[in-house]
Amino acid sequence: MFRLAIFVDGAYLEKVAKKINVWVDYEKLSSEILTRVNARTPAAPMDLLRTYYYNGLPYQSNRPTEHERKFFQNRRKFYDALERLSSFTVRLGVVKYRGKNNQGQPIYQQKQVDLLLGLDFALLSAKRSIRHAAVVTGDSDMVPAFEEAKREGIAVWLFTGEPRSHARELWQAADERVDLDQPFLNTIRRDR
Repeated sequence: MFRLAIFVDGAYLEKVAKKINVWVDYEKLSSEILTRVNARTPAAPMDLLRTYYYNGLPYQSNRPTEHERKFFQNRRKFYDALERLSSFTVRLGVVKYRGKNNQGQPIYQQKQVDLLLGLDFALLSAKRSIRHAAVVTGDSDMVPAFEEAKREGIAVWLFTGEPRSHARELWQAADERVDLDQPFLNTIRRDR
């Protein structure tokens, strides 16, 4: 039996789901991705090695406001709940304050998240711990990792929203592609 690892860019998935007004059930997400991979590879069914979820801990200033404290605590609870899911690992970067835009709104930038995802993806591929990798992202920074994994014989599945809006090279670098469209997101919808 072959193994599949799922890599989820959490901030990206939240952005895609928010556009369609869907709250994601991450157990359903893992199950649905595994089901779709198995449906397209019937001769070699997959076991799920693990789902890796990547995001950043929210920014808190030196003297956090009540809003910052609450938001941080809520996100921490969410990440802790994900960590308790079966075969789930949460990897967190940080969010840095980068000043204000022209309208006076704060600018925040996520740091270390893409690198963590790329490292885990590349290491599991190079060690051949997996045979297939499913990546939920829209970030073309993953193209070199996709190409290296494919050289190692790993089948790369891209789960992405609005594929026409993403870098063509990301779409082309994947072996298989699945749209994060309304029907897909409805299958992983969380009951509130």
